[in-house]
Amino acid sequence: MQKTSARLLALLSLLQMRRDWPGALLAERLEVSPRTVRRDVDRLRDLGYPIAAIKGPDGGYRLDAGSELPPLLFDDEQAVALAIALQIATTAGAGIEEAAARALATVRQVMPARLRHRIDTLQVTAVERAGPRPEPQVGSGVLIALSAAVHAREVLRFDYPSEADDGGPLRPPRRVEPHHLVTWGGRWYLVAWDLDRADWRTFRADRVSPRTPTGPRFTPRELPGGEVAAFVTARFRGSDEAGAWPCRGEVILTLPATVVSRYVRDGVVEEAGPDRCRLVMGSWSWLGLAATLGRFDADIEVVGPAELKDAFARLARRCTAAAS
Repeated sequence: MQKTSARLLALLSLLQMRRDWPGALLAERLEVSPRTVRRDVDRLRDLGYPIAAIKGPDGGYRLDAGSELPPLLFDDEQAVALAIALQIATTAGAGIEEAAARALATVRQVMPARLRHRIDTLQVTAVERAGPRPEPQVGSGVLIALSAAVHAREVLRFDYPSEADDGGPLRPPRRVEPHHLVTWGGRWYLVAWDLDRADWRTFRADRVSPRTPTGPRFTPRELPGGEVAAFVTARFRGSDEAGAWPCRGEVILTLPATVVSRYVRDGVVEEAGPDRCRLVMGSWSWLGLAATLGRFDADIEVVGPAELKDAFARLARRCTAAAS
């Protein structure tokens, strides 16, 4: 039979693996009697672990959530995964960077030497986009409040000042049906149905000040496109919910389609003769579309529309001025 301390650790590890454990099965796994299991459960309770007894023909035990966080046990893979997640969390933009760093130090300190070596050799470097880090960072309390409303499907009310308000009078609180909490470019956003504007909106979480209590429960609406990733990508690139760009043009390039297609993500490329291809692309502005098409080292024939031709003319004037 294992020593009591080793047996308690083994019992705790088993209780963390699944929700419900029949007492007889625990006794079989630990190779002890059901009476010994009951005594060990009482010892864990004395240490602060909230273990509930399950009534029924077989009886059993369950590790419940308590008022305080007791010591936890992790297997090797879980410990490594936790350490990697904590390294990434230091750049999450959720206002938990310092807490994540302290948690990582705590986890590393109690790791066996074999795992500590694996963690020390597996350093994760998060390379962020060029430009200053978005400020201010959203507080973890706000993220918890938003995610709770999303999970409960409850109408959310919050204050949402715009950048142009600059200390002016507060606007009426927004009323939304929260659907998703997402990250984009180092910021957190709430995707929600705005009840007052009857439209889908994305709100910067660092500007949100939730009000309590939350409103009534709602039946979730179908997100345009059916997928939150596609919806958010379309919104932030400037296109509408259907994924269509507001500015869309067609050109002929003096390059083979096989060459152009390597560098086109959101566009349609077709053969148009020897070393020529037809390219249809979209962008958030006509000038931006002209600049994107101009990056190809080829002659360009604009098929349409007229707005794209005008954009090329404006771009040509600017390039001429820059060259002189």
